[in-house]
Amino acid sequence: MKKLFSSAFILTLCLASCSTPIQTTQSRQNNLNSSFSSDVTITLDKLTAEGTVKRMGENEWEVEFSSPNTLSGVNLAFSQGNVNASYKGLNFSVPKSALPVKAMLVNMIEAVDTNARSEELKGSDKDGVFQIAGSLDGGDYVLMLDSNGNIKSFDMPNNLLKIDFSEVKMIQGITAETTTEQETTVTTETTAETTVATESSSQEAN
Repeated sequence: MKKLFSSAFILTLCLASCSTPIQTTQSRQNNLNSSFSSDVTITLDKLTAEGTVKRMGENEWEVEFSSPNTLSGVNLAFSQGNVNASYKGLNFSVPKSALPVKAMLVNMIEAVDTNARSEELKGSDKDGVFQIAGSLDGGDYVLMLDSNGNIKSFDMPNNLLKIDFSEVKMIQGITAETTTEQETTVTTETTAETTVATESSSQEAN
């Protein structure tokens, strides 16, 4: 009877192990190092927020909220470790209602930017979703990419955080546009200074 029970137990273990798919580490071409925009839904414990996110480059991100009411219209600009908040063009300190979300967004940005530096992404493929597991000072995370290599979600289970991305679109020519705007500003300022100098010279001559 004992032998029969032992055999049945071993058979059950074998069937259970065989039915569980073994996930092996895989490599994938890295498409994270790009500029993109996306709709996002952020769930942090009991808070749910929606908005849009833009990645212009490493350590250059913007998030604008459309809900809830306490965050609607608030824009958070992340640049080289600094965070600036604005509302309809007016700058102010990050509101208390946005502080928890801001902290979690910093984790997401760090995870994406860190993986974006790698030549190849290491993770596991499950049902067409590529999962990258990692760890930050803020906790463990799972970064998920869709079949096209676009960011799909960012999870930090221990922090009760989940960020879902949708309608991901690549942004082209950000650097060029920024450079053009700067050159235009410099040209305008130079022209104005030249005009003032010319008028002053004319008045002194008269």
